[in-house]
Amino acid sequence: MLVVSDTSPALNLAAIGRLDLLRQQFGEVVIPPAVLAELKVDSDLPGADKIRRALEDGWLRRVELQNDQITRALKRELDDGEAEAIALALELGVKVVLMDEREGRLIAKTMGLAPIGILGVLVRAKQAGEINSLREILEILQTNAGFYINEQLAKAILSEIGE
Repeated sequence: MLVVSDTSPALNLAAIGRLDLLRQQFGEVVIPPAVLAELKVDSDLPGADKIRRALEDGWLRRVELQNDQITRALKRELDDGEAEAIALALELGVKVVLMDEREGRLIAKTMGLAPIGILGVLVRAKQAGEINSLREILEILQTNAGFYINEQLAKAILSEIGE
């Protein structure tokens, strides 16, 4: 299943060494130019090497936007990566967009898209047996990637999956 990703899910999963979860769950992930720029693949930031490798392997691909009218309109409310990710998903007719930021997710939903955040990817991974402990991964995500997770949300998710 082809999906479009915003920066946060790819960057944070790469930072904790679990970018492979996107490939396992979706097969092919495309990103717009603004997301590629935000991923800073030419740096030595944590996970940049994993993103470079995914791009080289071809399952993570940069795709140009053909029409920037939607992007320009979305940039009034969202950052460049979110705006381009939503616009690219609409252009390609892709239903799923990987996105963590609340405002972007709300706008994506109003445009008929199905946003999945990093927590959704991790829950799916736990259910598929791709990870042993969601609690452990959440702790690593917070410690190593600096990813903020609302404590009540984390508790609810862990309770829902029986951890």
